Amino acid sequence: MLILSRKTGEAILIDGGIRIVVLASDNGGVRLGIEAPTSVGIVREEIVHRIAEENVRAGATSDDRQWLESLQPRKADTDEDSGEDGAEKA
Repeated sequence: MLILSRKTGEAILIDGGIRIVVLASDNGGVRLGIEAPTSVGIVREEIVHRIAEENVRAGATSDDRQWLESLQPRKADTDEDSGEDGAEKA
């Protein structure tokens, strides 16, 4: 996982034409703007979880499960730590 500090108005660029901009920040959260090609799906994680639960309840097909799995972070992405010294990755 890459951990960055950004201020309002600053952006992060991701390969594939994806740009994430910090629009606002307060004690309760942050507002992000995401620019990406239309071919890139952008879905809030909690929505993916709700869809997965509903599909399980409704007996989803293997195609539905494959789509949901493609949206969820890979195990390696979630298990990787940010370094033993607590420093941010560049």
